Amino acid sequence: MSLFRRVSNLFFRAHVEQEIDAELRSHIEMRTADNIAAGMFPEEARRDAMIRFGNPSVMKERVAEMDAALSLNNIWADMEFSLRQLRKNPGFTIAAILTLALGIGASTAVFSVVNAVLLRPLPYMDPDRLVIGSMDLRVRNVHDLPFSSADFIDLRNGTKAFFQDFAGVFTGPALVPRGDGTSEQIHWAVATTNFFRVAGARVVLGRDFTEQDGIPEPPAPPPGAQTSEAAAPPTVAILSYEYFQRRYGGDANVLGRTMRTTGGPAMVVVGVLPARFRLYFPPDANVEIAPDVWIADRLSYDASNRLAFSIRPVGRLKDGASLEQAQAGANQVAAEARKNFPVQRTAGYSIRLEPMRQHLVAEVRPAILALMGSGIFLLLIACANVANLLLVRASLRERELAMRAALGAGAWRLIRPIVVEAFLLAAIGTLLGLALAWAGIRELHALAPANLPRLDGIRMDAFVLGFAALAGVATAVIFSLAPAWRASRPTLINALRCSTGTPGLAGGRRLRNLVVIAEVALSFMLLIGSGLMFRSFLQLQRVDPGFDAHRLFTFQVLGVGAIGKTPEARANLVDAIERHLRAIPGVQNVTASYPFPLTGDFNAIRWGTAEALSDPSKFQATDYQIVLPGYFEAMRTSLLAGRTFTENDNLAGRNYVIIDDLLAKKAFGGESAVGKRILIRIRTPEPEWVEVIGVVEHQHTTSLAERGREEVYFADGFFGSGRVRSWAMRMAGDTVSDDNLVHRAIKDVNPNLVVNEMESGEALVDSAEDSTRFSLLLLAIFAAIAGLLAGVGLYGVLSTAVRQRASEIGVRMALGARRENIFALVVGQGLLLSALGITAGIIAALVLTRLMSNMLVGVKPSDPATFAGMTLAFFIIAVLASYLPARRAAALDPMTSLREQ
Repeated sequence: MSLFRRVSNLFFRAHVEQEIDAELRSHIEMRTADNIAAGMFPEEARRDAMIRFGNPSVMKERVAEMDAALSLNNIWADMEFSLRQLRKNPGFTIAAILTLALGIGASTAVFSVVNAVLLRPLPYMDPDRLVIGSMDLRVRNVHDLPFSSADFIDLRNGTKAFFQDFAGVFTGPALVPRGDGTSEQIHWAVATTNFFRVAGARVVLGRDFTEQDGIPEPPAPPPGAQTSEAAAPPTVAILSYEYFQRRYGGDANVLGRTMRTTGGPAMVVVGVLPARFRLYFPPDANVEIAPDVWIADRLSYDASNRLAFSIRPVGRLKDGASLEQAQAGANQVAAEARKNFPVQRTAGYSIRLEPMRQHLVAEVRPAILALMGSGIFLLLIACANVANLLLVRASLRERELAMRAALGAGAWRLIRPIVVEAFLLAAIGTLLGLALAWAGIRELHALAPANLPRLDGIRMDAFVLGFAALAGVATAVIFSLAPAWRASRPTLINALRCSTGTPGLAGGRRLRNLVVIAEVALSFMLLIGSGLMFRSFLQLQRVDPGFDAHRLFTFQVLGVGAIGKTPEARANLVDAIERHLRAIPGVQNVTASYPFPLTGDFNAIRWGTAEALSDPSKFQATDYQIVLPGYFEAMRTSLLAGRTFTENDNLAGRNYVIIDDLLAKKAFGGESAVGKRILIRIRTPEPEWVEVIGVVEHQHTTSLAERGREEVYFADGFFGSGRVRSWAMRMAGDTVSDDNLVHRAIKDVNPNLVVNEMESGEALVDSAEDSTRFSLLLLAIFAAIAGLLAGVGLYGVLSTAVRQRASEIGVRMALGARRENIFALVVGQGLLLSALGITAGIIAALVLTRLMSNMLVGVKPSDPATFAGMTLAFFIIAVLASYLPARRAAALDPMTSLREQ
């Protein structure tokens, strides 16, 4: 600042003080002192104040205007100054921006998943009033079953006081003939006629279902009786918008047209749904998310068949009715059923109501929240890292800040440049973080497991952008707090007396150490989380699925049941498919089943021993599988006792079963199960005896992470043939099956058969690990970034310590300390800080990792091996981060260090 400008500003200050009242004088004193220290006082403002000097009230107004102008000008000046400083220090600028971008980008990408899955309302009318009904058989430990038609009607009628209405739906595959003589697969949904009104969906073309569309069909007349002349009412269907466009090209003339299915009923199309209408149920509910065709359910009260589970109920609560009241009503309905029906009573039948969104995300919520917590941790680590960088910069500027304070600058004037610089860094880091988040979201679509609900809704929307902006502001505030607090309290005397070029490095050491200890603790918690997930993944690799997936090729063949009208015709079709597949070059063995292991499908039945005849409560639940003879040989599932199915066992009337080792142990304890009988209920209302001819190794049906229920196997002929649809080919050598050869072989059998879901056995097993792999990958990325940032932060603290203790190190070396002693001194400081951070991290991790229990497989949240391994890993990081500063300290010339001080 020039001498002339100082003198003129001081003259103006004295001149104003003589003419205005005490209050205005005090105000101008503060503003002038600040402006002198900053070197800023607009000439035009000073000139205007002198002209209006004679009117104190006008002078006060003008001073207020000056204050506003000066504040704005000062902020812009601070921004320009900060930009110049950032350009002059590219290393610091790049490090800070990249650190913030990684933290903001990672947390924003994970938040996009949280937003899509947990926060965004379901795309229905007033979705918070929608409730899902589930049936539990508590005695048999069976949960989340669909309802039979009778149980559904009882629930709907018994809860009318609390619900506007209850609707029901179930889905499945079907074949539709094309014009070229072949068929295509579609997915249908059978829904009660009120379903779209309950969901709040409006048909965009044609009409909705009416009550008339759901009138039950009359029972079939007995053989020989005369039939009525009146034709049965037609089956009514509504198309999804996507199928309407794909199949009919958006032609409105489709309304009223008859749509035929292969082996199924003809349907009259009456309407088209809006685009992107979806069904949202948990993946293990086996409900198709986007059915192509919706069929009106002709619901009838079939009290004799209460174990035909199919319907998923959806209810809409009345205004003013609570979920607790509705649950009490459902409990009354379940109690009546237990009182009136023996099976419900012995099975522990109960009804559970849950909000639709809560029911949808119940399984994935813990994992998603754990990942979001990891993203927040990473963001905090980034803040700590940048805070340390700014602390060093503030320390280096302490002499400048002390001079400003000596000239009268207030606390806000001292910290404002640091705050402005922090917000500039946060703004640039946020923009770069958004770019990283956008790329990360694209990768999440590819990496996310198939069982993640609403996966298609993960995107960069306004809510996600708002989160990124909020994260940017929050990080700027967080990482500027410590430097701003340090800058607001400059040690004037020490700073002005010090003659070195880096006086501020002597101060703030404790604060920088505390920041790096917090950074280490947060990083260590992320390392523990990733270590636990890695251990879980290793455990999954050791899980035996119960079959050999190597050189196995799997696919589905649909249409056997629709094309084959009799058991003999279906058996011939299955036999022809098997023969044609065996003729493909490189095929060693062929088999089929329904369902197939690890596909997530399962079918439950009751089973029991002789004591269950007198006490029905002894019946228990098990899963069953329908297989072809030779299934266990083709799958290479170990036979533990007895024998497997032969072609003779595949004939009608052969009541033979094979059970797995889990069921054999539960049914017969340590005795041999071969030759013994068990009771099952599957073909008839009453239980029937079947003979156990073999015991095999347990196969995982839904997941590698869970053992699943026991399994009983039936030959395909037990049900009249044609029930199998999942096929597997065992390839010889390293031969890989050609998809076209499989399609051609099936078309040669019948052109209306459809092949889909083709994948290798290895891919099938890999898909069963998707959830664990997804969580492991994200946590590993977060942990790697966190470890790197913590190492960089530790390096920065030690480098600063070496610079501030240069004279001390020089004295030590002059007094005889060897270079290895100096090296050990610096490394020791790094290890001490790391040890303190790790100790805090261990305490926090022991509490927080309990939230990961549902994500872990075969590993406890407090696994000692993981904690020990991650502790060792972090100490290695600490040694690496300490090496360069320690080497620099050991290489100091003591004479040069002492001379500089």
